[in-house]
Amino acid sequence: MNQIRSWLYIGKYRDTCDLAYLQSRNISAMLQLAELVEQPNITALYLPVEDGEPIPTNLLTQGIEFIRSQKELGKIVLVACGAGISRSSSFAIAALKEIENLSLMDALREVATRHFDTQPHKALWDSLCGYYNEAINYRKVIELIFEIRKL
Repeated sequence: MNQIRSWLYIGKYRDTCDLAYLQSRNISAMLQLAELVEQPNITALYLPVEDGEPIPTNLLTQGIEFIRSQKELGKIVLVACGAGISRSSSFAIAALKEIENLSLMDALREVATRHFDTQPHKALWDSLCGYYNEAINYRKVIELIFEIRKL
């Protein structure tokens, strides 16, 4: 699990199963993209988003709104998918874009700098570009990720 902001973490499915670990990070809300795991005193939303497939617009909107509303309530949010690489990173990028008014590339940079496993699948990236009407070639995504990993 990696901290992106004081209120936002990215993690893996197994992180959602470890209550002591969640409590040690003060996680009080989880957007789950692999499977629903309920934990005491942690608000959870499961969205059936498949890796490697476009994100349905309604699910992207629902996930972003969940993150935003939980942050506004003062909660620390974990976004978790199976391996913590693609789906969770995509939703974290969208959250930073929405909440901090960043471009997609700036949001990607912020997430990838703090979570080295970040690598949104091309279909997910294309979903973000379509949702925000930002035409950014996927090659630029890969180049930025590799640049960050070399640092």
